[in-house]
Amino acid sequence: MASQQDCRDRYALVDQLQDLAKQFRSTTGRTCEVSVSGDAGQLAPEAWLAVVRTAQEALTNAHKHAPDAQVMMDLRCAQDWCELEVRDTGGTSGESTGNGYGLVGMRERAELIGGTLDAGPVDEGFRVRLRVPA
Repeated sequence: MASQQDCRDRYALVDQLQDLAKQFRSTTGRTCEVSVSGDAGQLAPEAWLAVVRTAQEALTNAHKHAPDAQVMMDLRCAQDWCELEVRDTGGTSGESTGNGYGLVGMRERAELIGGTLDAGPVDEGFRVRLRVPA
């Protein structure tokens, strides 16, 4: 049975992702949906931070590089791992004004805590997938 602290932590992470989605919607006028499965309250603080920072950077990238895209964020947690997947629908191509360090930074953050990050084009859009140990 989850402790009260675990439940607060789980809802804190879910609330943080919902807040990021709300900011994205209000800034861009586009859809950003969030789905969560499993218990996010099991994450260590560094894994929790990696999830939040990855979500922030992925939304920033979607805003910059796919200005017409809709975005979906899925957080799936199992006993030994949690995975965040942020997908966009592509849309029109935005300016490539970035220096490319965002994806590198996300990947390095994941690797420092024993996780993985892969990112790239999928179907008609782009996906960032972070997997961290629980």
